[in-house]
Amino acid sequence: MRPPSPSIPEKEFTYEALKHSLRLDGRDQLELRTPTITFGPDLGWVECSFGRTRVIAQVEAKMVKPPPERPFEGMITIHSEISPMASVDYELGRPSEEEVTITRMLDKVLKRSDAVDKESLCILAGQRVWHLRLTVHFLADGGNMLDCACLAGMVAFKHFRRPEVEVIGDEVIVHSPDERAPLPLAIHHTPFCITFAFFPDPATRPVVDPSLLEQRLSAGLLSIALNAQREICVLQKAGGVPTAPDELLRLLTVAVNLARDLDKLVEARLREDWAGRKVEVR
Repeated sequence: MRPPSPSIPEKEFTYEALKHSLRLDGRDQLELRTPTITFGPDLGWVECSFGRTRVIAQVEAKMVKPPPERPFEGMITIHSEISPMASVDYELGRPSEEEVTITRMLDKVLKRSDAVDKESLCILAGQRVWHLRLTVHFLADGGNMLDCACLAGMVAFKHFRRPEVEVIGDEVIVHSPDERAPLPLAIHHTPFCITFAFFPDPATRPVVDPSLLEQRLSAGLLSIALNAQREICVLQKAGGVPTAPDELLRLLTVAVNLARDLDKLVEARLREDWAGRKVEVR
């Protein structure tokens, strides 16, 4: 059962407001909803929210034998699941088109962009490497689940700590957190995803971080994954709305500034969490 489409008066009112640079939640066109980041008791457990959109990300690690073609690299897999609790749009066992798109983007942004140094996950070449599994659960769909999921996943990687190991000959000794402080992952860079929504009327300027209603009424989406150093990792455009080169450059500049703000927020929240933990972390 799909939710009812926005009514004609609702559509007309929203489109008219957007023409006058007004959004129903009071934000400016290029203003994010205030992200919130909450850490669980376990290292690598993170909950993020953008307004009503809520996502949980968790990182786990285990030792495995690497594939023969990549004996010096660890492994990273990403599993995402949109709960039927998030919206009646989604059903267990039947991935929607949006769910498939989000999963592919998470793989590109968090894995293929080499955010985590895979070679640092090697324990014993060709014998033992760390396998990181990132699980993303979508709890509520208030629009723009992709950006929220990317933020949650990246913060989970930065928050996670793996056990320290010692290699003596061919023997691998795993030290518990009580014996030795767990080690952080080697992070090359921190990509964030910024999504803009375009509308059918070309006179209506695009908005960032669309709400659920704005996303449903949009004619196209542009998702830009980049880090605070202005490096673009992924650029994906969905929908047939043409975008002029100067408009694209303007949105890229906006995305860079928003990524820098998110980077500062993430680092501040991580420092707060470490300060409140009694265990020793590095």
